[in-house]
This record gives sequence, C-alpha cells and structure tokens, in this order.
Amino acid sequence: MRRDIRLLVVGDPGVGKSTLVTALIKEVFVAPVQSVVPEVTIPPEITPENVTTHVIDSTDQTDEQRDRLTIEARKAHAIMLVYTLDNLASLTAATTHWLPWLRTLGAIVPVLLVGNKADLRDQAMDHEARATASRLAEPATQSENGTPVTGSAPSGTAALDTFDEIEASVECSARRPATVTEVFYLAQRAVLHPTRPLYDPTTQSLRPACRRALDRVFHLCDHDADGILNDTELNAFQRRCFDVPLHRAELDRVRQVVAAHLPDGIRKGGLTPAGFAYLHQLFIVRGRPETPWAVLRAFGYDHHLALRPDYLLPPFEVPSDCCVELSQRGTQFFNDLFDRGDRDGDGALSDQELDFVFAPAPAHPWVGTGFPALTTTNDAGHLTRRGFLDLWCMTTLLDVNTTLSYLAYLGFDGPDTREGLRVVKRRPATTLLRSTPARTVYRGLVVGAAGVGKTALLGALVDPEDPLARAARLPRDSPCAVGTVPVRGTECHLVLQELTPGTEATILASPRRSRHYDVLCFVYDPQAPASFEYLVRLRERFDLNHLPHVFVATRADLVASGDAPPPRHPRRRRSSAVRDTPTPDAYCCALRIHAPLVVSCAPAATDGLTKSVLPAAVFTRLVAAAMDPESALPGAGRSLVANPSLRRLLRASLLLGALAALGLVSYRYWRLVPSGHNSGRRWLNI
Repeated sequence: MRRDIRLLVVGDPGVGKSTLVTALIKEVFVAPVQSVVPEVTIPPEITPENVTTHVIDSTDQTDEQRDRLTIEARKAHAIMLVYTLDNLASLTAATTHWLPWLRTLGAIVPVLLVGNKADLRDQAMDHEARATASRLAEPATQSENGTPVTGSAPSGTAALDTFDEIEASVECSARRPATVTEVFYLAQRAVLHPTRPLYDPTTQSLRPACRRALDRVFHLCDHDADGILNDTELNAFQRRCFDVPLHRAELDRVRQVVAAHLPDGIRKGGLTPAGFAYLHQLFIVRGRPETPWAVLRAFGYDHHLALRPDYLLPPFEVPSDCCVELSQRGTQFFNDLFDRGDRDGDGALSDQELDFVFAPAPAHPWVGTGFPALTTTNDAGHLTRRGFLDLWCMTTLLDVNTTLSYLAYLGFDGPDTREGLRVVKRRPATTLLRSTPARTVYRGLVVGAAGVGKTALLGALVDPEDPLARAARLPRDSPCAVGTVPVRGTECHLVLQELTPGTEATILASPRRSRHYDVLCFVYDPQAPASFEYLVRLRERFDLNHLPHVFVATRADLVASGDAPPPRHPRRRRSSAVRDTPTPDAYCCALRIHAPLVVSCAPAATDGLTKSVLPAAVFTRLVAAAMDPESALPGAGRSLVANPSLRRLLRASLLLGALAALGLVSYRYWRLVPSGHNSGRRWLNI
C-alpha cells in the first residue's frame, strides 16, 4: 500500500478549489484567499490512513500554468474535480472538458467529483444539477459523518460506462470544515482503497479479477477442502487479515446476513465461495472498500489485483559456495498440501487432484520436464507422496525462485515464504572427525557414450521394477530424474541429469556450471570398449578432478547370459590413446577411487549374477560420494585426509593420544591430592 500520495485539485475558475484547500489547512472558512495555494503536505500522523498526503492546487489561466498542470496531472495519484452546485455550467465543463482532457494525458487514476458551495446552491436548479451529477456517478449515500457521497451503491447508468474513472461524487461546503475534511479523506481512500478495480456498478457485481482473487483466498483458507469455510477456518482467516478473532455472535450475524440475501451462500453452517464473495461485495456496496482490500493485501495482492513481485520473490541471497533446500517448515507445508489434495486417500494425486492442489497457481511448475515420468508414481501413473516431495526438493535445488513463488501462490502458512527454505554449504569441510552432512539433496551428472544405458539408469531411480519402460517415457532432450535414496540412516534426495553426447563442452568446460553438480556418474558398456575410451578421452579433455567420480558398468545381464555380441577388437592399433587405455579396474585404481560397479537395469536381471549389483547400490554410492566428496575424488584432487583408511588411522591415533593425556593428568592430580596435616605444605611444593 502507498505511504505517500499526491492529490491534484482541478476545475473551472471560481469553483472554490483554493478555498477548499485553505479550509482544510485552517479548519475554518477563510475569505478571500490567494488565487493558487502552494503545495500542502499533510503529515501521516494526523490522517486516518497514516499516509503522507500532498495536496496540489491548480489553475490554467496562462500557458505556463497549463504546462505545470499537465505535469502535475501525470504525477497525481488521484484527481479532485471540483464544480459548484450553484452553477450548472461548471458541472457541464467537468464532463466536456476536464474528464476528456485527463484521458488524453493517459492519467488513469481515480477521480473524485466534488460539488462545492452546497450552502449557496439555488433551490430552483438544485434538482437538475444533482440529477446530472448522479448520472456521472452513482446514487448518493451518506459517509460516516453525514457528507453526501455517491459511488457506494450501484446505478447502472450509461454515463458511468463513459466516465469509469469517477470513483465517487461528493458534496461539501468550505463553510462547513467537517465536510471538507471528509472530502479529502475520501480522496485518500480513493487512492488507497479504490472500488473500481473491485466492483462494476453497471452490472452490480464484482469484477472478474476481483472474483478470481477472492476465489483463491477462499481456496487457501479452506483447509479441509470441503468447499465451505467453517467457524474454525473463518477465525483463522480473520486472524490472518485483521489479527482479531470473530466471536460466536459475530459469526452468526455474518451467516444471517449472507443467508438473507444469497441462500446459496451458506451450506452446512459455513460460507460457500459464492457467499464469501458476496460478503466482500456487501462491504463495497456499503462504502467500506478498505475491508476487502485488507483481505486481498494480506494474501499478497497489489492495487492491480496481481500478486506483488516482493510477495512472490522476496530478496533471497545464496552465497556461491551454498545451495538451497526445503526447511522443516517447507517440507511440512508440502506434506500438508499433499494430504489436502489427496481427496480419495489413495496416497497419490490424480490429474483432477493435481488441478485442485495447483488451483491458486498458474499451473504446476514442472511443465516440459517429463512430468510425471521423472519421479515416483503408482501403477496408475499418479504422483505419490514421495514423488511429490522429491519434485519440490529438486525444484528448490535447481531453481529456488520457482519454489519461493509457489510457496506464495499455494499459501505458505507464515508471514515470510523464505521460512520454508534453508541455505546449506555445498560441500562439508574436510576434517578428521566427520559430522553428519547438513545437506539432504544432491545432484549428479550421468556421463557416457550413446547407447550405454544412461537413460535406463535414470529410469531405475524412479521405477526399479521396470526401469526400461520408465526410461522410454523420459524426454530425449536432457533427461532428468529424481528419487529418494536412504544413506547412513538419512533419507536423501538424488537428482540425476543425463549429459547428452555432443553437449559436453556446454557443462564440463565451464567451472561455473559444473560446480552445480555434486558427483559425476561415468557409465560405460563392458562389451563396447569404445564406450570406456570415450570416458577416458573426456577426462583428458576436461579438468574434472574437483568433482567426485563413480564408474558404472551396465548391461551385466547380457554379459552373463552370453546374449551380447562379442567385443570387437580392431585389427590394427588405431592410436596410442587406444593402445594405452587401461582396463576399467586398473584405471579406477590409478585414480585411487572405487572400482566400477557392475549393474543391470533389466527387470530381475541380477538374480543369477554374482558380480553385479542392483541399481539401488549405484544410487547409494553416488549419494555417499556426494556426502563425502574427498572419498571419491581422483588422486589429483584429494587432500591428505581423503583416504578412508588413513583417516581411520589418524582418528584412532588422536583418540589414543587423548586417552594417554587424560591418564597422565589424572595421575598427576592423584599425586598432588592433599592429605593429613601436611596438605598445605604439599600444595606449596608444587
């Protein structure tokens, strides 16, 4: 909401513009006054809305004054268009000159039509003038202090379509200072709580944008997803918007008012979406637009009925050596969101249930990612709870701004959506005494030649029962998958992305891009020596020693069954690079990392394979390498304490040294314990 507003007073000469401004300042009628009053600044502490208000008087008698008026009109947040109730020509000028002139300037701001000199109007022409004013705005009602105000109730007149910018029409007299104060308050309110974006007086209904916003608010407040707001939900809504509860009598009164005018607005003792919208429409019609505006602003809307940029994306700095994960509150929020959407209680979200979950948002954030194939689903292809949380962990790691905006869209329960996130170090410090890593979400890059089974490995992460079928559903362009991997008693989330051959330089040659990965998974086919040679050449081409390595040999089922074609050996040596390529085991030994894991992604392929492992073992090793990078870095990139055996030896030595020191201190203390009458002398002889 604005904290500083500018009100421009315009109108024909002699209508009393300067007199109104002077009466506002002096709080008494003053005559005569200067022709143009200098700009007046009203401090926030003396205004009901607690905003600084600048009041600018105007005239257009000279070219210089007209130029200044044009500049001020473009800077103004609201226009007070003054006419006199004793001169119908000034009202005609308002419609034939001033309003069209404002439109030519592109000044799309609220206009308050002010009928001045109410004490001097001629009773003979009063009816005609008031009728003309009512055709410009709506039928008159009374403000809080009795000032006649139009614009608080519907009219349906054709003139309103022509001059839609008129927020309200009021009457006042400079000889009655209370009415002048009320007029300027209404001008402030027209800026801070305008009715035009919310309500269409020609149709006597809420505007579509307002109704959509209120439907979103209703959806977010309907915690049990039963389509009605019960007393508990209404009180939670009231506390969030106004920080005060509703008493039982007040709740009963709300239901009575809605039921009397809109029977469909109440069901089972609670408010329906139609009743909720009607209640806000009633506030507008009765001249209290500040109430629905307070609700809309509490849920992040700006004066254009769009979610505020600072609400969707508050400032969130992430150091270069850190990444972002869901906090405990964020994880709980998405867990609760899943429970709310799972209406049939089958532990998965169908397409209809997903539409319900993301109704307050533009769409789900995984369009174009291969959703839902990239994560865990049930037999019907519906998103499971684990898959739902895995996706949000992946989204937070890869694009924190998307998670921030969706926390806002989906109604994160808290004043600050950043409470749903936490910043963690990418890599733990290398120490002798290791502590549990703070991270739980890791990102791996799967590298290998074409046709070695990289996509099948991704499929095994989310569907170990039938990895090949799942792999066929992943997109061909940079496939990605995310799944949960338990390691060392911690439930971790692993995001695997396949590096398509031909795009290696895009990621591997850029330290800025490669640092976003936590582990490299090198995949090759034992029956295709060229696939391992591809990995060797890749490592020679790019400096990758700063990333943990895990080598994986695929298609173990074909090797064991003999179905694979025999390896093709060249008749002559093609190059020294090929001639000198070591075996995979020897190559890993030279790098001082674990030997390759032999795996098959074919269903039940490892039943008779003694040397192969299930794909789950690959994912466990990948996460373990990401958790403890020093244990899987090639020799050139490791520190002294990276060797696990050496680290265990050093820890044991450190422990034995500490015990020996403790024993020595205990012995010295025992020797120095005072006893008998010589105790003082013994202490003095230390």
